[in-house]
Amino acid sequence: MRRWFEEVWNQGRADAIPELFSEDGIAHGLSEDVNAPMSGPGGFRPFHAQFREAFPNIEVVVEDMIAEGDLVASRCSVRGKHLGHSLGFAATNEPVEFTGMAITRIRDGKIVEAWNNFDFMKMYKQLGAI
Repeated sequence: MRRWFEEVWNQGRADAIPELFSEDGIAHGLSEDVNAPMSGPGGFRPFHAQFREAFPNIEVVVEDMIAEGDLVASRCSVRGKHLGHSLGFAATNEPVEFTGMAITRIRDGKIVEAWNNFDFMKMYKQLGAI
């Protein structure tokens, strides 16, 4: 999971997504439709591209990580500056800082299921979008 946050998010390595996220993996809590979670690297890539375009200097800091069996819980702080237009409105050049948590199930070294809860409401408020 540390590699996921460092390589996929902080370094922006989209090529690491299929290395770390299973082809049959499911990511809950990131799509607009709660009944349609993201599926596999192909389903996750558009979200990643949109977010990295909006925040090319994003930094995800893992504050705590706890593992038990095949589950890993991560508590994170997220920082960045809104420099891209990919969130549906023009870049604000405003900084954001918010927190979140992810619980992931790992099998054979890859994420097979993830439950995400990040404070996107706080992020959008900081950007003046709501």
